[in-house]
Amino acid sequence: MEPITHLMTGAVLSRAGFNRKAAYATLAMTLAAEAPDLDTLWSIKGPIAVFQHHRGWTHTFLGLPLEAAVVVGVVWLGHRWYTRSGKAKRPPAAPMRWGLLYLFCIIALLSHLLLDWMNSYGLRPFFPLNPHWYAASLVFIFDPIIFAILLIALVAPAIFGLVNSEVGVRKQAFRGRGWAIAAIVAVTALWGGRAVEHQNAIHLVQNYDFTGADNAQRNMQILRVSASPYPVNLFRWHIVIDTPQSYELATVDTFGGTLTTHQLTDTFYKPALTPDMRRAEQTWLGKVYLDWSSYPLVTETTSAGPGANDSITTVTFRDLRFMYDTPLMSGREAPPLSGAVIFNSDGKVVRMEMDGHVQH
Repeated sequence: MEPITHLMTGAVLSRAGFNRKAAYATLAMTLAAEAPDLDTLWSIKGPIAVFQHHRGWTHTFLGLPLEAAVVVGVVWLGHRWYTRSGKAKRPPAAPMRWGLLYLFCIIALLSHLLLDWMNSYGLRPFFPLNPHWYAASLVFIFDPIIFAILLIALVAPAIFGLVNSEVGVRKQAFRGRGWAIAAIVAVTALWGGRAVEHQNAIHLVQNYDFTGADNAQRNMQILRVSASPYPVNLFRWHIVIDTPQSYELATVDTFGGTLTTHQLTDTFYKPALTPDMRRAEQTWLGKVYLDWSSYPLVTETTSAGPGANDSITTVTFRDLRFMYDTPLMSGREAPPLSGAVIFNSDGKVVRMEMDGHVQH
């Protein structure tokens, strides 16, 4: 998920009751809920480096204890500076319990892994013991409904607190517990609904009759099926069908029980590997990409080079799970998380790119 949803999730979890048990719980859990994404600092090493290390050890069960210790350490240093500076006018409303705060940070960190597992990008929680990528593919990378639920849970108590203060109601030390619990229940219910519709989408494809009048030549052997979510609409799913000869894209509406696909634009035949494609797969980008991608589409194009007898060969890596259009993503024309390896006429790598950004 994107960072703001992670941060709000940590804050909402704290307000559900953890902030009553230990001082600084809201601050620590908010920071911990986003802490695993510090691996994006690898971007200073280039786009391929950050692609390789994003959702790496910071998104694993083995990494969580260390991350929790770092977050608690940062909060402890801030607490020590604050108390020594003389700015502390009164003690915190909750008791100082650093061990308990560490446990709460573990819970917030687990929420990050859970949210990232929910989308199609996935994560490797058991790395390095198990390098397999896991992805539930239930929630879009930014879900406006979840975002709104969490935002309301955080903002509503402040708004109602202002109203109560005007009518003379005594200010509560811990506000918003009911809103936070309601938000957690609502988000969980939304996940459950999406899980049901995800299975319905897969089931619809697996039992769909592809031998109708419009698809007479498409009596395909289905090896596996992937369903990726659209934002907001939990009944609409982007489908990837893996067959022995090709990948087929489709859109499923589980509410109406319909499947839409177009043979000319939604069929991608699996190409035979050329020498340049094989070399590209052995590059840094190729190895990282194929390790991560569930439905890689590797293609090759050749264009004229700078010299009269020169040519440039571009091997492109795309993941079919992200090749669909939404109001937030132009996946057909410019699929996110796409890479390219460029060779000169001598077969040497002259450039590697990730999402159009050159690796230097």
